[in-house]
Amino acid sequence: MLRIESLSLRRGPELLLEEADALITAGRRVAIIGANGAGKTSLFKLLLGELVPDAGQFNLPNNTRMSHMAQEVNASERSALEYVMDGHQQFRRAEQLLQSAEAANDDSRIASIHAELDMMQAYMVPVTASKLLHGLGFTQNQLASPVSAFSGGWRIRLNLAQALMSPSDLLLLDEPTNHLDLDAMLWLENWLKQYQGTLLFISHDRDFIDAVASNIMHFEHRKLNQYTGSYSDFERQRAEKLALQQAQFNKQQQRISEIQSFVTRFKAKATKAKQAQSRIKELERMELIAPAHVDSPFHFSFPEAEKSSSPLLNLQNGHLGYGDKEVITSFFCSLLPGQRIALLGPNGAGKSTLIKTLVGDQALLQGERTTGEHLHIGYFAQHQLEALDVGASPALHLQRLSPKASDQEIRTFLGGFGFKGDDALATVGKFSGGEKARLALAIIAWQKPNLLLLDEPTNHLDLEMRHALTMALQAFSGAILVVSHDRHLLKNTVDEFWLVANGAAELFKGDLHDYEVWLQDFQKQGEQRNRDTSKDDANQADEAPAKSAEERKARRRLEAENRKKLSPLKKRRVKIDDEMQGLQVALSALEGRLAESSIYDEANKETLKETLAEQADKQVALEEKEMAWFEVSEEIEQIEQLF
Repeated sequence: MLRIESLSLRRGPELLLEEADALITAGRRVAIIGANGAGKTSLFKLLLGELVPDAGQFNLPNNTRMSHMAQEVNASERSALEYVMDGHQQFRRAEQLLQSAEAANDDSRIASIHAELDMMQAYMVPVTASKLLHGLGFTQNQLASPVSAFSGGWRIRLNLAQALMSPSDLLLLDEPTNHLDLDAMLWLENWLKQYQGTLLFISHDRDFIDAVASNIMHFEHRKLNQYTGSYSDFERQRAEKLALQQAQFNKQQQRISEIQSFVTRFKAKATKAKQAQSRIKELERMELIAPAHVDSPFHFSFPEAEKSSSPLLNLQNGHLGYGDKEVITSFFCSLLPGQRIALLGPNGAGKSTLIKTLVGDQALLQGERTTGEHLHIGYFAQHQLEALDVGASPALHLQRLSPKASDQEIRTFLGGFGFKGDDALATVGKFSGGEKARLALAIIAWQKPNLLLLDEPTNHLDLEMRHALTMALQAFSGAILVVSHDRHLLKNTVDEFWLVANGAAELFKGDLHDYEVWLQDFQKQGEQRNRDTSKDDANQADEAPAKSAEERKARRRLEAENRKKLSPLKKRRVKIDDEMQGLQVALSALEGRLAESSIYDEANKETLKETLAEQADKQVALEEKEMAWFEVSEEIEQIEQLF
């Protein structure tokens, strides 16, 4: 399908590829990975004809239909649906020819074009475009909205839908999961796995790569190294390769040392001069093997807060939303040190609204928000990247926060986030999205938070930085609440999930796989509602409404009564949860005392007896609280089933 031979490619004075070779056969789904700036996007531009190679060549079969995802879209008054349908250029071309033929009253040409439209199943084009938009998170009402009405992130989704709409043999996608939430990303995974052509995609999301890729192409040392399998397979194969490389290097270094020692000792002796000369030639011919270098350029942590509170933050009977629109009703939560929570839920359900309310950026419509005396929030959101001072350097951003900090202290800290040497003094205005995201995280870490509220923190971050962030979050001792489509990050950093859906936010009893199942059911229900709505609209003149106004009123009244019953139950469950946390902390302290060898001395016999008795009492109390928690949860579930 695609053959790259002895390809060299520059970006300005920088050499990206040097005599690189690669072969990609038809039907493969290839993830292109490598450090930011290695040349991944430049390779796409080369294939699209926007760049020319400095040396070498690439070959594609004649008449290859190529589709790619544009990174920008201008404001337009075309509807979202029409914009996505524009991706099917053959269909649009046939439409224009049909209009010309109809204007010329050319019946023969009209018949020919209609036959062509039938061959391409033109009647399915708007249906397919609608399915793509729904899959990427657009509502039915948004399909008719103009492109200009959408924000930048949603316009990128429109570009993705348009690329998927285009019939193609080769599909190029550059960071397709950026600006997608988890449900849209899961839908995209399934779509790409069914794609019949050859797929090349750039991604920094390892779980997405694992789900989609059949092959990996790694940009490294200006070469294209190919691996079979997923990202996990790549990691294993590369580790084995580097281990072998390191062993060969060590062996070779020993051989070089032996040769040099021989030459030094015997090159002046006539009887050994010939042998010494042959060793010198061997040394010259030997191709030195570079030592393996696999260390990530990023090494950082979130420093410990000096003080903390328990709880850190409370919401009591919170009604969350904006304007007069309520998105979450009767929400209770108590965030404690050490809690690690991820928010799940379909697009638009209120995940970002919940985070903004916890931060305090968005006021409660009703209810109470209280904070601990020593609460210190570290908040990451995409809009904060735009809030950075484009005229200041990373070092200046931190110096403004801590005027007494030394220059060396600041530069050492920033080095862990990849701002080494002069990069720490460069102006933010020249930074890429990934560099801005790294700086925003550095600013948060510098301020020593004890509660991290993170809204899609991995957008724009490459694989190495995502790995460093995952490691830093694992070691963080404070509380974490995160929204992310990066499942690898979630699997490795959180302990519990909250589901935000249908006007509520509550504990989700399951893992990410269970959530995928839940999401599929939720989407099927939405599709059924859309079909029912369409059917009702089509037959509105002939069919009576399914329910009378009185029935709907009674239903709303019943739902209100059930919500009223739920409120104290949920409040009670939160209280029990807090008490369980307290008992667990106490038990941990007792176990620590029992782990001390001195408590088993004869002199401490009475203390040991009291400690064991206290431990037994706490365990009984914890079991009682757990039973009470389950009973309350069952009551809540029974009421919720009535909705």
